Amino acid sequence: MDSSNLGSVPEETLEEQQHQQESKPVVSAFASLPDRPPTQGFSQKYSPLDWSGYFDREEDICISDSNDVFHLYMAGTEGPVIFCLHGGGYSGLSFALSASKIKEKARVVAMDLRGHGKSSTENDLDLSIETMCNDVFAVLKALYGDSPPAIVLVGHSMGGSVAVHVAAKKTLRSLAGLVVVDVVEGTAMASLMHMQKILSNRMQYFSSIEKAIEWSVRGGSLRNIDSARVSIPTTLKYDDSKKCYVHRARLEETEQYWRGWYEGLSEKFLSCPVPKLLLLAGTDRLDRALTIGQMQGKFQMVVVRHTGHAIQVHQKMCPMNLQC
Repeated sequence: MDSSNLGSVPEETLEEQQHQQESKPVVSAFASLPDRPPTQGFSQKYSPLDWSGYFDREEDICISDSNDVFHLYMAGTEGPVIFCLHGGGYSGLSFALSASKIKEKARVVAMDLRGHGKSSTENDLDLSIETMCNDVFAVLKALYGDSPPAIVLVGHSMGGSVAVHVAAKKTLRSLAGLVVVDVVEGTAMASLMHMQKILSNRMQYFSSIEKAIEWSVRGGSLRNIDSARVSIPTTLKYDDSKKCYVHRARLEETEQYWRGWYEGLSEKFLSCPVPKLLLLAGTDRLDRALTIGQMQGKFQMVVVRHTGHAIQVHQKMCPMNLQC
C-alpha cells in the first residue's frame, strides 16, 4: 500500500473537542473574514450536497422478526466489500469522499448505525456493543445470506470499536481485513469522564442545515467542507416543537454503554486473525498494548497528519490490499 495516499467516547478526541469549545462559532458567517466581497454566498458555500455524487445507490434493510430498518449507502460493482461503520454522532455518509475513490476498485457499503442517520430501530438508545455487533451481523446476513463475499471491516471511532468486536468474534468467515480509524483504547477510556460536558457544551440548535454545516466546519469536527455538506444533513432532525434542527443521535443518553465500547479494545484488535490497519491522526493516540503490538509487527499503522479525528472525510483512507 502506498501510505502517501492514505489518508463516539462519542466522537472527536478530547483535545479537538476542547479546541472546539474554546473556538465558539461567530454570530456572522463572515464576521472574522477581511472586509472584501465574498466569492460566493453563504447559502452556496454551506449548501448540502446529495449522496448520489459519491455513492451509486441507497437501500433500506429490514431485519426479520423486528421493526429495525437500517439504511445503507452502496457503491461499486465488483471486488471485496469494504463495509464502513461510522463514529458516534456521524452517519454512513461520513465515508462519502472515501467511497468515491474506493469504489473504483471495490464495493463499498456504508451503514447508518442505530440511532443515527436514516436508520430506525425499536430502541435507538441501545448502543451497547453487543447490540451494535448484532446489527452488523443482521445486515450482512440480509445482504449476502450464508455466502458473503470477502469483507474488509472499516470503522471510525465508535464504529471502529464495533468493527473490532465483530472481527474478534471470529464468526464472519469471509472477513479479509480490518481497518480502524483513529480510536485507541487508552485515549478513549481516559476521555470518557469529559464526554457529558463536551456534549452539553456543543451547539444544540440550528436555524438551518446550512448553519449546522458551517458550525461543523468552523468548529473543526469536520475539516473538509464537501464532506460536511454531504454528511451533516443526515446527522440532524427537525424538531417541530422548537422549530429548528437538532442532533439526530442522542448520545448524551447512552452513557451507560460508553465504557463497553472501548474496554479491552486493544487486546481484541491485536487478537483478530486478519490483516489489520490502524489509521491515526497522531502518534499520541497509541497506548502501551498497541505500541508493543506495532513493534512486533502485528498490524500496519499509518499516521495521517493534518486531518483531525475524522480521517476518512479527506479521501485519505484506503483499506489494505487495495492499490490506491
